[in-house]
Amino acid sequence: MLTTTNSFEEFRSRIDYSLLEQLNADPQSTTDGRDHRPREVHSGHYVPVQPTPLPDPAYVAHSSALFDELGLNESLVHDEAFRRLFSGDHTAAADPMRPWGWATGYALSIYGTEYTQQCPFGTGNGYGDGRAISVFEGVFNDQRWEMQLKGGGPTPYCRGADGRAVLRSSVREFLAQEFMHALGVPTSRSLTLYLSQSETVARPWYSENSRSFDPDVIVNNAAAISTRVAPSFLRVGQIELFARRARSEAHPEARQELQMIVEHLIERNYRPEIDPGLPFHQQVIALARLFRGRLTSLVAHWMRVGYCQGNFNSDNCAAGGYTLDYGPFGFCELFDPRFQPWTGGGTHFCFFNQPVAAETNFKMLWSSLRTLLDGDTQAQEELDALHDGFSRAMQAEMEAMWSNKLGLSAYDEALVTELLQLLASTRADYCRAFRILSTLPRDVSELDPSFYLPRSDALTDQWQRWLQRWRSRLEAQGDLHQTAALMQRVNPAITWREWLIAPAYQQAERGDMRLIHELQAVFKDPYSPLSADLASRYDQLRPRELFNAGGLSHYSCSS
Repeated sequence: MLTTTNSFEEFRSRIDYSLLEQLNADPQSTTDGRDHRPREVHSGHYVPVQPTPLPDPAYVAHSSALFDELGLNESLVHDEAFRRLFSGDHTAAADPMRPWGWATGYALSIYGTEYTQQCPFGTGNGYGDGRAISVFEGVFNDQRWEMQLKGGGPTPYCRGADGRAVLRSSVREFLAQEFMHALGVPTSRSLTLYLSQSETVARPWYSENSRSFDPDVIVNNAAAISTRVAPSFLRVGQIELFARRARSEAHPEARQELQMIVEHLIERNYRPEIDPGLPFHQQVIALARLFRGRLTSLVAHWMRVGYCQGNFNSDNCAAGGYTLDYGPFGFCELFDPRFQPWTGGGTHFCFFNQPVAAETNFKMLWSSLRTLLDGDTQAQEELDALHDGFSRAMQAEMEAMWSNKLGLSAYDEALVTELLQLLASTRADYCRAFRILSTLPRDVSELDPSFYLPRSDALTDQWQRWLQRWRSRLEAQGDLHQTAALMQRVNPAITWREWLIAPAYQQAERGDMRLIHELQAVFKDPYSPLSADLASRYDQLRPRELFNAGGLSHYSCSS
């Protein structure tokens, strides 16, 4: 039976600080959480930090779906203490809550290469949650959730920045997390979004009608705080940080702190699947096996719905196996295997390279866990076998995903490869083309609404031959009606189109939140056809004049 939380006092009573109670605070941290200047953090798993409140906060949006899952009465978004807490004013906290939040450090690896230069001290001890501050961890209806402010002000890891998030990026993350959840993709979630009516922050961005690759102007945007929610915010890069310290013997407790955070990861994200009675080394191997399964499944989901993470480093890879950090992300519209929305990302983080990026992130977790198993040759060999088998596991997930998108009972490499070539050659819209295929068309003309350019006679012939081969396979399998229904549950009717999101955050800057709320409704049920009115606005191909538009087809990290 679901329990409803109706008041802020009841909300506070849900607090349960497993991270703060099971792990170590930085021994050099302050007792009051007033720790907002960049500094090296040499040890400890977290730093107590008080968020910096938004001045004059105003409500923008909340997720009704997540409130319902947590059993929160929706009237709480307008409760003064609730609003204060989630707009950064931690003085709203009262017993049994701590008088501060917390930030964590992590390491950075890009494609399996360890980096320290992003840290201002060149040591790796200053890299971590620069503007993310967790303020609550509790249990709601038998599930543990952590709530984290994005844009809550500077922390010791802020690297000299202001710790703020702008309304633009906050709206994008708020909407994207709930859209991904509705798509059936494992993800962090969105709770609330508040903006400041008086504080603005300056960021590089794109001028109107810009065709620049890099931002070409400085703009002032309203400061905002979105609250993201997840079972934990532990990252592969976080585990990696403690493994690096253990390998270098950075301090006497380094190896113990590595074991503590791995134990905490198991407890927070994997305990129902890992028997606590197992010897620790077997729990570590089970953790690696389960994470590999979650990671390969996650990336296959990304590919299924056209999502590109854009910056899939180890520090942006949730150790719990779900999508985390909606910064330079995007959704593929015009099909291009090399689609990469982030100007700083490069092809190594492009759409079709995400399986390889995932393998490099798994490598960093494998390497970290291997450090923990030093001296146990047999356990390390078992761990090595999981690492060696990653590409096969990833390929199996990808083959299953393509089969499901096409309604095939078994993977057909030739059929899939030819289709992808046709989609690219015909300049097709990824989401719309697969949705039309879910109606099992007989003639290529039925696919025309998904093409950005008229098809040639040669492509028409290729499409017709492919459609005939594909339909013959489906007819041999059995009930076509059932096949179409199954395909429509994996190929969404709508997708995220950046040029339709931009007006929502632009209007919100002027105090008009209606488009944000409309997009929440549009994204709530992405596998069902939209009404004619909404489809005329949201199920459209990108206009030609918006290709190569700065801030729409490509963008810097929209902080």
